[in-house]
Amino acid sequence: MSTANQPVQQQSSLSFTEGFLLGQLSVVILIGAFIKFFIFGDPPSPETTASTRALARRNQDSPYRRTFSINSSPSAAGKSDTFLPSNILRNPPRLTTPIILQKAYYNVDAHQPESLDWFNVLIAQTIAQFRTDAHQDEAILTSLTNVLNGPQKPDVLSSIKVTEISLGEDFPIFSNCRVHPVEDGSSGPDGARLQARMDVDLSDLLTLGVETKMILNWPKPLTAILPVALAVSIVRFSGTLSISFLPSASHPAPSSSASNAMPPQQPLSTTPTSLAFSFLPDYRLDISVRSLVGSRSRLQDIPKIAQMVENRLHAWIDERCVEPRVQQVALPSLWPRKKNTRGPSGEEGDGMGIKGADPVRDVREEARREVEEERRRDRESWEREAAAGTAEGLRWRSRAEGGGYEMPGAMPI
Repeated sequence: MSTANQPVQQQSSLSFTEGFLLGQLSVVILIGAFIKFFIFGDPPSPETTASTRALARRNQDSPYRRTFSINSSPSAAGKSDTFLPSNILRNPPRLTTPIILQKAYYNVDAHQPESLDWFNVLIAQTIAQFRTDAHQDEAILTSLTNVLNGPQKPDVLSSIKVTEISLGEDFPIFSNCRVHPVEDGSSGPDGARLQARMDVDLSDLLTLGVETKMILNWPKPLTAILPVALAVSIVRFSGTLSISFLPSASHPAPSSSASNAMPPQQPLSTTPTSLAFSFLPDYRLDISVRSLVGSRSRLQDIPKIAQMVENRLHAWIDERCVEPRVQQVALPSLWPRKKNTRGPSGEEGDGMGIKGADPVRDVREEARREVEEERRRDRESWEREAAAGTAEGLRWRSRAEGGGYEMPGAMPI
């Protein structure tokens, strides 16, 4: 009886051992495949990645290409609220898009694309001055540190320290500029709006390096700390830039008076002229990511981390300035002003803002302050008009109760 059960027990123990070893071997194979293909796998080539991203953007944004446009004005719905213009200014003839092109001697169909060499020189000088100013003080380092350690920083990361900043040495090259009407079906009575498209290419090395620590707070605080060092470099950017101007528009400002009596004419709120720009979805962005994870046994240049950083950077650009989304920049007033004059002071000038002017003054800050000052003066004038309208109504009501009538401008009795 015992001799008959012995082979059965030996066979069952062998089957259990084989199953256990087979299960352990399958787990090891799965872990090895995950590490090889998902962590240390070779990323696709930049050409394949760029074509795949462009196709995905084109398929994603195609339903919205006709509803959103770089030239769609946000105040188009308020054009019905028109106000009577002044009779002092002469009414010029209506300037439609064909008339503008004719007066500018520009034929959309026959004009050759422009090289924009002069524009490249101006942009290069501006970027060179920006790099020089950035090296003189640590403003860019302080700004980046504050942004990286802002409220959007995840809780699993400790304080982020900037270790490397490189603003590059080369400049973007703009070329092949052409002007054409917008093809979005939003043309008004003046014809289709004009849009300038140009190719931009930048081959440089813009680097940002940071260091931080990943903190594991489970099952108890500070369970594990993993140092992480990361350096992201933009190697090349190429794409098509679209630029157009959105004209200023006037619409009624919301009234702040709580009385039922409405003023004879509400003040106008003017939207300044803005510059709108965006990139076509087929742009290309080549990124180089260097990573270092760990303190003792360090893992260097993990491909999965590089793919995550690249996807996050592409998503950040797509959400802000890739069609059908646009970026609008309000243009400052270009009217000549005394305080904006630079140069040697004259004998008959009053010397205000000229003699002691700093030639390296930031023009953008000055323009921003001018726009804010103009808006503040407009608000004060509107408030004075509203207060004057209310006081005028009270003055007429007091006259009606007294029964008397006074000549406007007469001396009080």
